[in-house]
Amino acid sequence: MATKEESFPRGGTRKIHKSEKSHQQAIEQDNLFDISSEEKSTKRKKSQKGPTKTKKLKIEKKENSKSVKEKFEILSVESLCEGMRILGCVKEVNELELVISLPNGLQGFVQVTEICDAYTKKLNEQVAQEEPLTGLLRLPELFVPGMLVRCVVSSVNITNRGKKSIKLSLNPRDVNRVLSAEALKPGMLLTGTISSLEDHGYLVDIGVGGTRAFLPLHKAQEYIRQKNKGAVLKVGQYLNCIIEEVKGNGGVVSLSIGHSEVSAAIATEEQNWTLNNLLPGLVVKAQVQKVTQFGLKLNFLTFFTGLVDFMHLDPKKVGKYFSNQAVRACILCVHPRTRVVRLSLRPVLLQPGRSLTRLSCQHLGAVLDDIPVQGFFNKAGATFRLKDGALAYARLSHLSDSKNTFKPEAFKPGNTHKCRIIDYSQMDELALLSLRTSVIEAQFLRYHDIKAGALIKGTVLTIKPFGMLVKVGEQMRGLVPPMHLADILMKNPEKKYHIGDEVQCRVLLCDPEAKKLIMTLKKTLVTSRLPVITCYEDAKPGLQAHGVIIRVKDCGCIVKFYNDVQGLVPKHELSAQYIPDPERVFYSGQVVKVAVLNCEPSKERMLLSFKLLNDPETVNESVGHGQKKGSNINVGQVVDVKVLEKTKDGLQVAVLPHNIPAFLPVSHLSDHVANGPLLHRWLQAGDTLHRVLCLHQSERHILLCRKPSLVSTVEGGQDPKNFSEIQPGMLLTGFVKSIKDYGVFVQFPSGLSGLAPKAIMSDKFVTTPSDHFVEGQTVIAKVTNVDEEKQRMLLSLRLSDCSLGNSASTSLFLLNQCLEELQGVRSLMSNQDSLLIQTLAEMTPGMVLDLVVQEVLEEGSVIFSGGPVPDMVLKASKYHLAGQEVESGQKKKVVVLNVDLLKLEVHVSLRKDLMSRKARKLKKGSEHQAVVQHLEESFAVASLVETGHLVAFSLTSHLNDTFRFDSEKLQVGQGVCLNLKTTEPGVTGLLLAVEGPAAKRTLRQSQKDSEMVNEDEDGDPALPTGAIKRHTLATGDTVTGTIKSIKPTHVVVTLEDGVIGCIHASHILDDVPEGNFPTATLKVGMTVTARVIGGRDVKTSKFLPISHPRFVRTIPELTVRPSELEKDSHTDLNTFSASPLEKIKQYQAGQSVICFLKKYNMIKKWLEVEIAPDVRGRIPLLLTSLSFKVLKHPDKKFQIGQALRATVVDSDSSKAFLYLSLIGPHRLDKGEVAMGQVVKVTPYEGLTVAFPFGRIGKVSIFHLSDSYSETPLEDFIPQKIVRCYVLSAVDGVLTLSLRSSRTNPETKSKVEDPEINSIHDIKEGQLLRGYVKSVQPDGVLLGLGPSVVGMAQFPHVSQCSWPKKEHYNRYLSEGKLLTAKILSLNRMKNLVELSFLPGDTGKPDVFSASLELPLQKQKERIEAKEKDLKREKNRLKRKEKNQRGQEERKLSSREKKELQWPSVKTQKKRKHRETESEQERVNKRQKLEEDDSGVEVYYREGEEGLEEMKVLPKGKLPKPTEVPRLQLSSAFIWDVGLDSLTPALPPQGESSDSEEDEKSHQAMQKKKSKKEKESEKQKAEKELSRIEEALMDPGRQPESADDFDRLVLSSPNSSILWLQYMAFHLQATEIEKARAVAERALKTISFREEQEKLNVWVALLNLENMYGSQESLTKVFERAVQYNEPLKVFLHLADIYTKSEKFQEAGELYNRMLKRFRQEKAVWIKYGAFLLRRSQAGASHRVLQRALECLPAKEHVDVIAKFAQLEFQLGDAERAKAIFENMLSTYPKRIDVWSVYIDMIIKHGSQKEVRGIFERVIHLSLAPKKMKFFFKRYLDYEKQHGTEKDVLAVKAKALEYVEAKSSVLED
Repeated sequence: MATKEESFPRGGTRKIHKSEKSHQQAIEQDNLFDISSEEKSTKRKKSQKGPTKTKKLKIEKKENSKSVKEKFEILSVESLCEGMRILGCVKEVNELELVISLPNGLQGFVQVTEICDAYTKKLNEQVAQEEPLTGLLRLPELFVPGMLVRCVVSSVNITNRGKKSIKLSLNPRDVNRVLSAEALKPGMLLTGTISSLEDHGYLVDIGVGGTRAFLPLHKAQEYIRQKNKGAVLKVGQYLNCIIEEVKGNGGVVSLSIGHSEVSAAIATEEQNWTLNNLLPGLVVKAQVQKVTQFGLKLNFLTFFTGLVDFMHLDPKKVGKYFSNQAVRACILCVHPRTRVVRLSLRPVLLQPGRSLTRLSCQHLGAVLDDIPVQGFFNKAGATFRLKDGALAYARLSHLSDSKNTFKPEAFKPGNTHKCRIIDYSQMDELALLSLRTSVIEAQFLRYHDIKAGALIKGTVLTIKPFGMLVKVGEQMRGLVPPMHLADILMKNPEKKYHIGDEVQCRVLLCDPEAKKLIMTLKKTLVTSRLPVITCYEDAKPGLQAHGVIIRVKDCGCIVKFYNDVQGLVPKHELSAQYIPDPERVFYSGQVVKVAVLNCEPSKERMLLSFKLLNDPETVNESVGHGQKKGSNINVGQVVDVKVLEKTKDGLQVAVLPHNIPAFLPVSHLSDHVANGPLLHRWLQAGDTLHRVLCLHQSERHILLCRKPSLVSTVEGGQDPKNFSEIQPGMLLTGFVKSIKDYGVFVQFPSGLSGLAPKAIMSDKFVTTPSDHFVEGQTVIAKVTNVDEEKQRMLLSLRLSDCSLGNSASTSLFLLNQCLEELQGVRSLMSNQDSLLIQTLAEMTPGMVLDLVVQEVLEEGSVIFSGGPVPDMVLKASKYHLAGQEVESGQKKKVVVLNVDLLKLEVHVSLRKDLMSRKARKLKKGSEHQAVVQHLEESFAVASLVETGHLVAFSLTSHLNDTFRFDSEKLQVGQGVCLNLKTTEPGVTGLLLAVEGPAAKRTLRQSQKDSEMVNEDEDGDPALPTGAIKRHTLATGDTVTGTIKSIKPTHVVVTLEDGVIGCIHASHILDDVPEGNFPTATLKVGMTVTARVIGGRDVKTSKFLPISHPRFVRTIPELTVRPSELEKDSHTDLNTFSASPLEKIKQYQAGQSVICFLKKYNMIKKWLEVEIAPDVRGRIPLLLTSLSFKVLKHPDKKFQIGQALRATVVDSDSSKAFLYLSLIGPHRLDKGEVAMGQVVKVTPYEGLTVAFPFGRIGKVSIFHLSDSYSETPLEDFIPQKIVRCYVLSAVDGVLTLSLRSSRTNPETKSKVEDPEINSIHDIKEGQLLRGYVKSVQPDGVLLGLGPSVVGMAQFPHVSQCSWPKKEHYNRYLSEGKLLTAKILSLNRMKNLVELSFLPGDTGKPDVFSASLELPLQKQKERIEAKEKDLKREKNRLKRKEKNQRGQEERKLSSREKKELQWPSVKTQKKRKHRETESEQERVNKRQKLEEDDSGVEVYYREGEEGLEEMKVLPKGKLPKPTEVPRLQLSSAFIWDVGLDSLTPALPPQGESSDSEEDEKSHQAMQKKKSKKEKESEKQKAEKELSRIEEALMDPGRQPESADDFDRLVLSSPNSSILWLQYMAFHLQATEIEKARAVAERALKTISFREEQEKLNVWVALLNLENMYGSQESLTKVFERAVQYNEPLKVFLHLADIYTKSEKFQEAGELYNRMLKRFRQEKAVWIKYGAFLLRRSQAGASHRVLQRALECLPAKEHVDVIAKFAQLEFQLGDAERAKAIFENMLSTYPKRIDVWSVYIDMIIKHGSQKEVRGIFERVIHLSLAPKKMKFFFKRYLDYEKQHGTEKDVLAVKAKALEYVEAKSSVLED
């Protein structure tokens, strides 16, 4: 301890003896501060604070009592407190925080919200509107490392990991809080931030309350120019400001930020600084008061003292300071409580506003040995002297690994330690060290040290949904994304990884600036020994590496490596086998091994392949992780072997190069079952086999496999190594290991195996598994279920599950593979010594031989002799004799069909059509009829009907496709349809083809060759596709040739040496006139001179550069343009070296080009054109013309090969073609006319129109026509093409007009209804038409234009006074067309007042056509007359009963009757006749105008009926609400209720007399006596009563159109009345009238009555189905879908089709519904029922499977139950039971399912089955309430069907259940 005290003195009072002085001097020589003897003797300067001596003495005593060292203790986290003001330097700038370097090696953080209030406000605005604000700078733009900033400590927190974190604030409100407005003085140096930009300067936030700080613009110009790169200052920018002027007692201050003024600013006494408001960063003039070994004590601003620690002395003056020395110092910090001021004398801090330049240390991360201690500070740390003499510092926490192991005595000056430089303190300009073992030994210290691809160890911190966080070092964490937690996607990573686990990862990406570290835990990547690809330059062709698939597309897989380097594996490089659908084979996250094919670092493009190079070293390394130098072989390794010996079951081989013995079974020699025995037969000892896979390896036994599909699977890294990698849905390639009665066991190359149960072994019914598969057969299996614990998996071998995409391509691949293996067998045979075998190996199908008939066998076949060699067996079947009579010894000419290489037999044919082949050119992809001539196990040989060529086609389309029912098997002589894949016979002598649909097998009709050309890769039928002759032509060569053929867009030329060339239409003429056909200028046979301008690849039709190795095999592309023939230099020509994508980019939008029409694509609706040989284009139909005629028949306007002038609109870089237009640029700017297609019709609003390239526009109802109509949208349906005028295109929204005055202004058509786009377009007194918007409480709103609405108040609507406002809603419905007059305008308020009155508009009253008008006017009179009529009737009856002798009373009564009754009667009769005659007139007019009179006709027709009904007694009046509503479950049945229509009224002619009859009748009345008159009146009254009673009869049925009109007027919303009305017309076969009634009904029924309207729509559909055409039905259906709920309409139409036995249409409609309503279970159930009714049970089962795939899981039980019920009712009851049983085994407690099952069994099952299911259900473990339900049902059943004994038995079981339950409860 003595030495410790000597080194670290804590006191200051003890005097040092002379003997000690010399010793201490020796120590201090090595110290940091060499203080001179002169300084030591200097006495402490007297304090100037106190005026008296006694005070000075007290202060001296107090100071002497403290330790000098304690006073100069450097800053630590503990010494900081909240509110402490401190100077810092910006160390790092992140998006959301600043890292600040503080004095003495400390570090703090400033959040983005602690910059200033104005900046925080802007940030909040940005967050609120969710998009970046313009003008708001990010933190990296506001601050740069090295900036000096004044901070306030806002808090010191302890983090989750136990470390202390210093939170700081730069907000001027916090920093300058100690200042007040009164304290502000000119010359003060403050910091502030820009809060806003004003006209003449900036408002600066300096954080002083009550003060407004302004920075004039001219004062900021120098700073803006020098420091801000000329940009204006933005909100939040941090400034050092000098106060220039103070006004209003500090209320307003003027600032300056000039660099020279700021850097020279010094705090003076005149500025009245105090210890309370002293700010860090101020530069002061000071005087050294005391010099110690730990620092200086300064006196400044006269009254204040401060401390300077050793770190902040001027390095050049260390050891040279003395008392009373004048210095300049910068205030570092001020402690708010102790008032201790710390200062710095470092020169870099003495110029305010200047940034620090040295920001880092060059040896950062270096480990240093034997570094001596300079000094130790008890609460802070220790200083060290580095080798170069620089000072370094280590914080206390970094001096040892933990507090327990820390020993202060180890840090005496001079002691040496091993340490590591971990950081650099900018404020102290010294390195920061750490002595911790963990830091010194750490692999990586900073993110900058970590490189992509590096292996790194870490500790699991936490597992989140976004991945796993791993700690990899001090302050360093990395993320492992979910995809990279394992080789496969993990569902529950927490089961494998736990917090605190140590893991080894590989770095995928490291971004030090963003502190972003992404790693992987995929075992294959972590343990991979292959090179890592971290940049595109690393990827050399041939390099093999591991990567991860990140996306699977149709074009191939995108594989990612390290540092975001990625490449594409094209489709053809995915596997040795063709994979048409990569998404079914590969998945995102899969680790794969790839080989680099090509890389372009400048373009960041890389092409990869899964077909790995067969380098034994790399194979061994990748599969077996490096073969050791021993002789072992690993499972999954691909090797070469040498045949040692042949056995019965296979081959004994030696694995090269170490000759390890192994066995290769016969079944593993080939993927094709038939080829295994062949290879086994002809392989001999000593033969070498390449690419053989090790399947199984033990000490004594190695099993090998030569199946190409398994080898390529292993090489491609697609074989899972363990169960954890296997997931349901994966497709795996394996082989049949064993066959059992219950299924097939399939093994995979890694040794894993699974079971394919019998049920999912095949799409066909499996009786015996061995009929379908054989042991050793190659299969593709789909994983359906995985049990990782039991290490089991279930597989499906069904073709529907395991299909790899296009069956045709797979079939061709299998055929090629089979024939290649046969060719290999032939080569083995040719090595034999036997001449016979060698000759057989050379024989190929198609050879013609002259043979002698040797023998005719019993079955009709013939044996021939006389072949090329003796003893050769040649056979012809009976079919191949072709009906010819043959005898032994006859000579015959035969054709070889096939050579059986196992039996050594040759199959021949005598058919003449095979011998006389026609020399006709065949086209690749064309379809041909062929006849099967010979059948092998895996392929067939057929002959083309047209030419006689022999063709081979595969009998299987999949490795699993091996079983055929007898009905499916092909027979020799059967006709098939083949699609040719090659046009030249290869070494096999056969053309290759793929069989078409099996349905075409029996068809013998020859079909035209149809070329199947891919839309995007157009092949050229004129160009040869076989073997292309090599040529030596180069670009620019001049050649001469003869024109061979002329096509519309190109000409084929035969050059010298038979080379075929091509001239495109664009290279014939220099100037091509529009509409011309350039190819027509040349003739076949003409000799032309041309120049080579490129080469077209035959396979891809793409152009290759001359440097390409395949250029010599290309078809030369030529030009005969005069201008290009004249050029001399080869480089002047376009050599097609640029890719099509680059060519496309050369064309700009708006550019005009000449193109040549190639074809019109009917399906896609566009013209396909060619601009140049390798530049293609498309012209959408809508961009071809503005003429409807042209758009309807484009083929009449445009001919193939025609030159068209088009404008470039856009380009599609993904498919390398241009979008063109023939009608201009198609920008859809304002004023442009364009063609569009209606996509949506919105009632009462308008249309939505779509244009090419996804643009959408809106057409208002006011812009449909220049003349408004009652039904403006009637003529518009979706898909209709319309000509549009663009009114405006604001913010991408198109407003359109269809008015002909806009679209065809040259026609100058009459504009009946002018455009009204604003209130300024109308004037008072103007007559306008518009559509009713709505009826408001004040009046009726009428739309006059898209944005102009006027109001007609009720007095201005009609002359009729209405008692109720709802009548307006009823008769002025939305969309009704009315004429109005503008009464007044208020343009300020946008108010328009209208009038509909006839006096204003000159039109009829808006309600004049309505029946209600006269009714309303006469209502009161009719009611009064009704009462009089009743009163008179009663009086008449009483008088008849009285005595007839009372004459006077009778007379008086008669007089009264004459006074009252006739008036009523005659008036009524007159009115009745008037209405009748009026009705006749209306009916006549109706016939003439064909229902054009609209509503007016309908209401007038019903006037009389209604009036008569009003007169009837109220008790018998049928109320409109009482009319029944029709609820249709499906379709309306026409023949129901029509026969019951009975006449109830007399003929109408009796009451409809003419006016002449009435006059003569009145004349006769005058001549008659009073008695006669009275009797006539009574008769008339009785007749009237009879009519009234008939009308009142509720059971009366209408029998005329008038009757129906009355009924529908009284109940307009009753659909049943409307349907009866339609049926009435249909009975008379008046179809059009029935349609008209339906249309009336749809207009009349209220829009709220959805069901009623739907009933009418269904009836109309029924009508069109029975009496209309398919087109009219489709139109009605489309309208119905538009106006109703679509699903209901679809279902109704499907029912209509079914009931009318239109099953095909119903099936098509159901398929449409399944696409559109796939989430609706009702659709699936209906379709299932439909199929079952048609006895299509299999299809129904497939529909159920599809339904379960499409519907959500919660619907599954209901759907399955419904299908089971349908099976019970319509299908197979046994299958229904099986479905229910299966469902109940999964959901045993679903009582609803049990209940339905019981119902079905009761209905369709036997009593035994019913009792059996009841017995099961009462023994379930269910709630008592549910059990009671089942017991009750059981009891009810037995009561109905059982005996008394059965009933008692059920009761006993119920009692037993209750007792068992109660006993359980008691227990």
